[in-house]
Amino acid sequence: MVKMFCLLVIFFSFAHSTYLEEQKWPKGETFLTFLEKNSLPSSIYYTLDKEEQELAAEIVAGVKYHKLKGEDNQLEQVLIPIGEELQMHLYKNGDKFVMEIIPVIFQEENLSLSVDIQNSPYVDILKATNNYTLANEFVQSFRDGVNFRNLQKGDKLVLFYKQRVRLGKQYGSLKIDVSMIETAHKKNYIFFFKESYYDQSGKELERLLLGTPLTYTRISSEFTSKRWHPILQKYRAHLGIDYAAGIGTQVKSAGDGKITFVGIKGGYGNTIMVNHTSGYTTLYAHLNNFARNTISGKNVKKGELIGYVGNTGLSSGPHLHFGLYRNETAINPSSVIKIEKNGLSGKDMKDFQAYTQSLKQKVEIALKSTIEPKKEENFNLTHTLEKPYM
Repeated sequence: MVKMFCLLVIFFSFAHSTYLEEQKWPKGETFLTFLEKNSLPSSIYYTLDKEEQELAAEIVAGVKYHKLKGEDNQLEQVLIPIGEELQMHLYKNGDKFVMEIIPVIFQEENLSLSVDIQNSPYVDILKATNNYTLANEFVQSFRDGVNFRNLQKGDKLVLFYKQRVRLGKQYGSLKIDVSMIETAHKKNYIFFFKESYYDQSGKELERLLLGTPLTYTRISSEFTSKRWHPILQKYRAHLGIDYAAGIGTQVKSAGDGKITFVGIKGGYGNTIMVNHTSGYTTLYAHLNNFARNTISGKNVKKGELIGYVGNTGLSSGPHLHFGLYRNETAINPSSVIKIEKNGLSGKDMKDFQAYTQSLKQKVEIALKSTIEPKKEENFNLTHTLEKPYM
């Protein structure tokens, strides 16, 4: 409570005579180059601890961040999201700028959509909601689940989904609790259950099966999207899994894909990034060096050698930091690296059946009613603040 009260005091101190700019983080920009371009001292970065400097390397190109400026056009505050739970908060304290990691403030909405198919599911969802994230999530969740070529004009589509809202706009990823689409008037369902999408028989869908990228001695640090460190009195996040292993241990691609980055990435040191199917990307950091012919643009196979364990960047010992992203959002790699299952069974199946039965009832009600979908706004935000920004 004390922490949040302090944040509110900071925000209220800039409530008057300030305006807000929304900008997109440029491709190739680092936190250091951002500081330089905005005439801010590089010491802000170099005084961060190891975990905070690693988080600075997690800023994604294209992410929307916000600047608050005074009437004299001088920078007062900056808020840069890292992942979906935390953000970097730069603000003026006296005559100098300081930085801390704070939670992203958002609300969660439960929404629904019911439309008649006129064009394609993607186009009809987009037309009804103006929500690209929702349209993409639907297509990915139904990947290999339904043959859309059997769709007929007038078939029904119903979605119940959860999304986060920040500054009045959809923020981050979303999850579709249930999708129902008719093909020639036959109902087809997909359900989100325990971190995965399943069809109505309990068969898991849209799963990218990744292998463990190396032979390791132990997991030295697990994934966490947000936690409060009671001793340091700071928010922490670790957006990946750290595998302890000796220097020179072979690192292999966790799945088939295309290499999109080979080089130094801030506190992550020598880093490789590989794009996979369905919007997934893997990251391999703190490498000692790269395997021969490991270059950006190269296609790689699952298990192919790409690098070697090292201690580069801000690392306290030899290990591989392994990150996994879905649509540029960090997710827990352990939720994907697992043995393929034929379907749910036992208690899981009973829980699934009870859960899906209630969702099917909601779909039936939606089919008989008129649902006014929420239409997302697309605009560039630049306006005067009349209340503190959160």
